[in-house]
Amino acid sequence: QVQLVESGGGLVQAGGSLRLSCAASGRTFSRDVMGWFRQAPGKERTFVARIIWSGGSTYYTDSVKGRFTISRDIAKNTVYLQMNSLKPEDTAVYYCAAGERSVGYRYWGQGTQVTVSS
Repeated sequence: QVQLVESGGGLVQAGGSLRLSCAASGRTFSRDVMGWFRQAPGKERTFVARIIWSGGSTYYTDSVKGRFTISRDIAKNTVYLQMNSLKPEDTAVYYCAAGERSVGYRYWGQGTQVTVSS
């Protein structure tokens, strides 16, 4: 059974930082892409960043480039999202997702709330 468990969310002032973690288990992720998505109140879920498990290639949505960094620890089967210079518009529930590169995101975590106050 595949499990993705997010942690690290919370309340932070604008300009602050948070690091989200996604602990993955239940399958071999070597051929997977791991991603972070977010959903603000009343809005659709949107892509934030992704990393290719093997090789570590990364990609970001424009609004977080230069502020967020996605990384992974292969030994711990964990993906991270370091978020710096946070803005109120970053407030959302953040979700971790995984799936084979040829298939897309099939597995999702339960989400972790990030709230940025102005």
